Amino acid sequence: MKDFDAAGVGMRNNGDPRFVSQLTRNTFALILAGGRGSRLHELTDWRAKPAVPFGGKFRIVDFTLSNCVNSGVRRVGVVTQYKAQSLIRHLQLGWSFLDGRLGEFIEIMPAQQQVNESNWYQGTADAVFQNLREIRHANPEYVLILSGDHVYRMDYGRLLAAHAERQADMTVACIEVPLEDAREFGVMSIDDDGRIVNFQEKPAKPQPMPGNPGVALASMGIYVFNAHFLIEQLLRDADDPKSSHDFGKDVIPHCVKRYRTFAQSFSDSCVREPDKPAYWRDVGTLDAFWAANMDLVGVTPDLNLYDNNWPIWTWQPQSPPAKFVFDDDTRRGSAVDSTVSGGCIVSGATLRKSMLFSGVHVHSYSLIEESIVLPNVQVERNCVLKRCIIDNNCIIPEGTRIGLDPAEDKKRFHVTESGLTLVTEAMLGTVKDTIR
Repeated sequence: MKDFDAAGVGMRNNGDPRFVSQLTRNTFALILAGGRGSRLHELTDWRAKPAVPFGGKFRIVDFTLSNCVNSGVRRVGVVTQYKAQSLIRHLQLGWSFLDGRLGEFIEIMPAQQQVNESNWYQGTADAVFQNLREIRHANPEYVLILSGDHVYRMDYGRLLAAHAERQADMTVACIEVPLEDAREFGVMSIDDDGRIVNFQEKPAKPQPMPGNPGVALASMGIYVFNAHFLIEQLLRDADDPKSSHDFGKDVIPHCVKRYRTFAQSFSDSCVREPDKPAYWRDVGTLDAFWAANMDLVGVTPDLNLYDNNWPIWTWQPQSPPAKFVFDDDTRRGSAVDSTVSGGCIVSGATLRKSMLFSGVHVHSYSLIEESIVLPNVQVERNCVLKRCIIDNNCIIPEGTRIGLDPAEDKKRFHVTESGLTLVTEAMLGTVKDTIR
């Protein structure tokens, strides 16, 4: 960190403020990372959504964790539940670098039936309630509640600064979404001061923003609470037999009517390039997951992964550099408008507008177009893959053609309405006991 001013606010190299101060140091973050993400279908059969690979070398959860570390929020709990082993392994390998001697940590908090022996986490609020002991142990001034399954870059320090300046009890980060998509979000209305006056979770008829009938103001699932206030509300909610113990359905609507609850626009705290829009993606469907990854192979992606001032941290295997071999007229190892990670070998094959994760081997005379190939995949000779997502560890047999005939593909694979094809080991009949 460099160029601190008298208030302890850091400056990024481009001159933008980074609010690493007592606000961030006095904050404890809880990342809710226990969901399956069922709309990703077989891609989450053996891993939680936050553990799904993204961007060539990362996992989805890395973006939220990197936002914490880069913002100076370095006391973090990751709450897990659904098929968490892949996620836990990734956290242990890649996120153990914070120094506990300095009061910094990223702690895994698996579901442990802490309240009683019959119930796992009943909702998002219950997941935090069951970890109240850890919040009290951390003794923070503020608690930051985050989702572990979205892709974005955000300076939580700016969000915390706005929360403290308004003397809020709770602050909800928000983003504008098209009205037709708003039914999937918590939708709010605010007054001229940014105070939330109404909040509805996934309404059938979302309320549009004043003067902008095609847009609604939606919750990002990011909340700041004063710690003592959060504890009071969770204890109250836990005692309510009518509650579903969810932040969006129960806790936030209750607080909006009675306490100082404010909205903070994502545009005021996002980390972005001057000429780029605020980037936030819920990659919760196969089509959205594919599109977000495909954007990264473009010339100027909306998400900048090359910003050294706001790096995305992760764990990756120690792999040799990617290699492209053969330069004959009939077979040439080449990649155009593509990203290729370490440990990959493209042997006399062609890639176009595709993304290879680590350890992928593509053999001669094969063609891969507009596809995402997850780690440790083998593509044998004379294969054609178009608009595919190939899951970890798949072995694509010689001569296989996928993405050319949707009707034929549907007999073996999962094909979306847009014609995107998901291929997994189970679909190929080659499941092994391998690490995901």
